[in-house]
Amino acid sequence: MIVVVCPGQGSQTPGFLEPWLAEPDFAEGLRSLSDAAGIDLVAHGTTSDADTIRDTTVAQPLIVAAGLLTLRALLAGGRRERIGGIAGHSVGEITAAAGAGILSDDDAIHFVRERGAAMAQAAAHESTGMSAVLGGGEAELLARLDELGLEPANYNGGGQLVVAGALDALAALKDEPPAGARVLPLQVAGAFHTRYMKPAVDRLAAVASGLSPTDPTLPIWTNHDGGIVASGERFVDLLVGQVSSPVRWDLCMRSFADGGVTGIIEVAPAGALVGLAKRGLSGVPAVAIKTPDDLPAALELIDQQAEAAPPTTGSSE
Repeated sequence: MIVVVCPGQGSQTPGFLEPWLAEPDFAEGLRSLSDAAGIDLVAHGTTSDADTIRDTTVAQPLIVAAGLLTLRALLAGGRRERIGGIAGHSVGEITAAAGAGILSDDDAIHFVRERGAAMAQAAAHESTGMSAVLGGGEAELLARLDELGLEPANYNGGGQLVVAGALDALAALKDEPPAGARVLPLQVAGAFHTRYMKPAVDRLAAVASGLSPTDPTLPIWTNHDGGIVASGERFVDLLVGQVSSPVRWDLCMRSFADGGVTGIIEVAPAGALVGLAKRGLSGVPAVAIKTPDDLPAALELIDQQAEAAPPTTGSSE
């Protein structure tokens, strides 16, 4: 079972789309998505600096657009039928929803544009941030978070948990971390996936009410609890609530393992989720599609898996 995974915010780097724009189909697709988003994604993916593409209102549409266009190339030519399922991390769930057939590409771009704007607006109310905590015991860490008024934001698996909240509390955690843990501040604009994002939920619910989701035609796992969601409407509801609740990527990876995953392919801007898979799904072959040069390895992995175990029909559960 090949699982395609779609990365979240923080995976973008300056100029990461430059190699892709040499591909005429990709360049045309990116211009079309730029028009739909009302944002110059071509410039932001090629010439904009790190500070510019760190802006939530830019980063989120940029990441989703890159993923959507990578999926077009990856799943063309009948390869979609050889995929066991798809999942996204945080904003990558919007990419995954389009890949699974829940949302059209235009609806995905519209939704992510509004998501980025809503989360940026919510983050502007208070000075908050996020830090990655590596190592240490989870129970001890969660107790320390309670003491400081911080919240777990991303359970990433592989010994990594991202926490979020007030900047002074994050500084206190860095100064006195739990035993065996390292705390690394992240360059993000706010405390995503926590109570601080509650103002964004109502705005996104209104946006979601104007969408017309359909039920997925590929198995899709949710960040909510790592389970497979069979209803498109339910998945969109979870997308709305996700902005103020923790991302359970650890449970997604556990579900991949329980389902018999035999390969992981990460769409652009790739790298982070393959890194987590190497720790959380040790021994499972993985390909990160960072540039078009990585596509042949991804296609080969799909072909090899199809030859070894032809796809079955029916429920994936």
